[in-house]
Amino acid sequence: MTNPLFDLTGRVALVTGSYQGLGLAIARGLGLAGATVVLNGRNEEKLRRAVSALAGDGLKVSGCCFDVSKAAQIQEKIPALESEVGPVDILVNNAGIQRRSPLEQFEASVWQEVLDINLTGLFLVTQQVVHGMIARKSGKIINICSLMCEMARPTVGAYAAAKGGVKMLTRAMTVEWGKHNIQVNGIGPGYFATEMNRPLKEDPNFDAWIRSRTPAGRWGEPPELVGAAVFLASRASDFVNGQIIYVDGGILAAL
Repeated sequence: MTNPLFDLTGRVALVTGSYQGLGLAIARGLGLAGATVVLNGRNEEKLRRAVSALAGDGLKVSGCCFDVSKAAQIQEKIPALESEVGPVDILVNNAGIQRRSPLEQFEASVWQEVLDINLTGLFLVTQQVVHGMIARKSGKIINICSLMCEMARPTVGAYAAAKGGVKMLTRAMTVEWGKHNIQVNGIGPGYFATEMNRPLKEDPNFDAWIRSRTPAGRWGEPPELVGAAVFLASRASDFVNGQIIYVDGGILAAL
């Protein structure tokens, strides 16, 4: 029997950037906990296949295709999905991209793209959803952060800047919306075996470095984020606000 503190039955969860990787794993986990999940992405065909896969698992799922960096699409699509499936009770801001280049060579347009999707897009989606949460005096917002909220590596300066912004935006949202019974928290994944990280994992030197640097001695698997996500989406976290839970195999604890 499911502990009622973690039961998401009757809740609607929108997970951005969720037709693959960490977003899809989180969406599946929320669905298995009882939520109706809404997948999101920019590629309609990939989104359709992901919705079909979760529906095949017996989950309540639908899709909503929009670009998180496009305010007009957000303002059109989110009210339409809420009219169709119900108000968004749980928002997981997962959509993100990575672009690698030395900072002195980083093109301004690429820098802006990274910030637009990883940081500004998160703000735009949340701003659209939060009005309903404020009116209902209830809501859970989970921002997918990163180890790069706390540390940096060469060539990922734009991503680190964006994720550092997500950390502080999470705290700002908490300060402004906590009085409305809205909990805003983050999850900071370590190095996970995802499509975005495939080039890193397939590099023997980098793979060996990550394994040696991480106390757990391995890469994370996407389903290992589900526990933190369900906790932060559920009644179990009703007095947890403004926090980032790092799911990293211990890497931030090690010198």
